[in-house]
Amino acid sequence: MTPAEMLKMAGGAIGALFFIFYAYQVVYALVPLFAKAPARREPGMRRYAVLIAARNEEAVIARLIESIKDQDYPSELVSIFVVADNCTDSTAECARRAGAEVFERFDKVRAGKGYALSFLLARVHAEYGKEFDGYFVFDADNLLDSRYIGEMDRAFGPDCQIVTSCRNSKNYGDSWVSAGNALRFLYDSELLNRPRMLLGTACTVGGTGFLVGREALMRAGGWRFFLMSEDTEFTVSSVLAGEKIGYCPSAVFYDEQPVSFAQSWRQRRRWVRGYIQVFAKYGARALASLRNGGFACYDVCMSNLPAMLLSLVSAACYVLAAAASLLLGEPLRPILMLALGSFAGSYLGALSVAVYITITKWRMIHAGTLKKIIYIFTFPIFMLTYVPISVSALFGAAEWRPIEHRAACSLREVVRG
Repeated sequence: MTPAEMLKMAGGAIGALFFIFYAYQVVYALVPLFAKAPARREPGMRRYAVLIAARNEEAVIARLIESIKDQDYPSELVSIFVVADNCTDSTAECARRAGAEVFERFDKVRAGKGYALSFLLARVHAEYGKEFDGYFVFDADNLLDSRYIGEMDRAFGPDCQIVTSCRNSKNYGDSWVSAGNALRFLYDSELLNRPRMLLGTACTVGGTGFLVGREALMRAGGWRFFLMSEDTEFTVSSVLAGEKIGYCPSAVFYDEQPVSFAQSWRQRRRWVRGYIQVFAKYGARALASLRNGGFACYDVCMSNLPAMLLSLVSAACYVLAAAASLLLGEPLRPILMLALGSFAGSYLGALSVAVYITITKWRMIHAGTLKKIIYIFTFPIFMLTYVPISVSALFGAAEWRPIEHRAACSLREVVRG
């Protein structure tokens, strides 16, 4: 059997595994066409704390606080807390002037958002006790639609103590990289979390723009999620604990995406490293849950790591087949043709996602028409770069490094484009 024939067999096996693992997501795409949204709750008029972990965010944090203060929800029921985490700029002063209560933290050993949130929650609990019904978590670069808190309040309740929201971008048109990230988050929101919500299964939290109830936080023993992807750890831990994670599509917030590829590489490399950490910590419990018919756990586990590992195995097969062909004196052309076919299939699959999201969410994407069209075709390239990023994350250490944010715009400026 030639290397090309062996490669073809390996490719078929990997393709079959992809289908077995992810065919249910094709069904997800059809769910919104048939399933009815759950009935909206009456406003609960609960008291909320907004938690913001910020590190050297003087350029953008005041805009976030301004958008929180401009909510339709009663302002007396919303308190804003900021942890200025190892800041060397005027983040703390900017946040205080904007109207937030600020706590400063200096700890370079336990660095990262998870530790900062744990510190902030401990300070809020020490000074306010059980005054708040729930806690919103945002990054300093976020902006909120004026209906955001009110819409999340309607989705929140005793039977749904964790709620995530629709993540949009305030700098979609800055580059193919920022557009790639933004499309990926819209995909997560609209093609994954929305069907999950309609089917009544658990959604996933995406790092920012979510609400967790006081009761759920107490059941979890406080905020104890310190891995590099603390949002994935929080999601998996919550699902394993039987918590329902809801999704509120009408609650929209905007964040700033990395513009340069180097910055995006560092960020996504940390995420992949975090996925590996989460699997190492929770994998055995998650697999045990699958035996008991835990579909929500299966769905969460399938979200990231298996697809990346299968992609890495596929890439390794091509490299090994090419090396074997060279050693055996076999022609490389069959290997190259198979590689081209695999690339084309992956490209077209990601392209179809980009087309669907761009068309269905056209008005939500705040960029010029030409850029919207161009970035449909660059999205597959952006997604394929996860393969070398995953290789880098597997064989090298990753550290938490803040992403510099400079898009200090108001919500009105974002919407105007």
